[in-house]
Amino acid sequence: MVSPVTVVKSEGPKLVPFFKATCVYFVLWLPSSSPSWVSALIKCLPIFCLWLFLLAHGLGFLMAHPSATRIFVGLVFSALGDAFLIWQDQGYFVHGLLMFAVTHMFYASAFGMRPLALRTGLVMAVLSGLCYALLYPCLTGAFTYLVGVYMALISFMGWRAVAGLQLVGTAWRWTELAAGSGALLFIVSDLTIALNKFCFPVPYSRALIMSTYYAAQMLIALSAVESREPVEDYRPSKAK
Repeated sequence: MVSPVTVVKSEGPKLVPFFKATCVYFVLWLPSSSPSWVSALIKCLPIFCLWLFLLAHGLGFLMAHPSATRIFVGLVFSALGDAFLIWQDQGYFVHGLLMFAVTHMFYASAFGMRPLALRTGLVMAVLSGLCYALLYPCLTGAFTYLVGVYMALISFMGWRAVAGLQLVGTAWRWTELAAGSGALLFIVSDLTIALNKFCFPVPYSRALIMSTYYAAQMLIALSAVESREPVEDYRPSKAK
């Protein structure tokens, strides 16, 4: 089992650009009422840095580990979703919703179906149903089913992320803790978006949404570092 100190020493420096880009976003705090390509770039910059974080482990790593590749592709769709949501008031909210739906499918695929953890899945399904019941009276038109489908997808992703989590014993892995924590934070972020958009104004909603979102994406990206597949060493062997 890799110690947390080792993780910080090895992965921390690769995440410095992400932390800097996140600080830039919160320091500039560009008004959401005036969408522009500059504000889209600033919002997407931390996600671009997470692309670089995974690429810093080498293309060979991504090619040899399908779960890491799927998380990388999920981050690509996340950036597209972020860009669309900059112009959500101009009619691009559904586009962003679809991009993040694809993201959750890639993340769920990366987390895999083992162990199955049916009890965890049942808990996630019940919580998802309760959240949808809370939102349902506020939804109209196509959003009545679009939000329902999206909640099913993000809950499925959360189930698969949490399913492999073991906090005690020799099977404990920090990457599974990162995946589970990241998925739960993603759900909190998106639930806040839904409440704020469809139901009632959430105090400090933008700060809450973006802080939990960036933390979620960072943790999910970190979870890709330790592969879930038993594969051969991906590093090219030296010629003898």
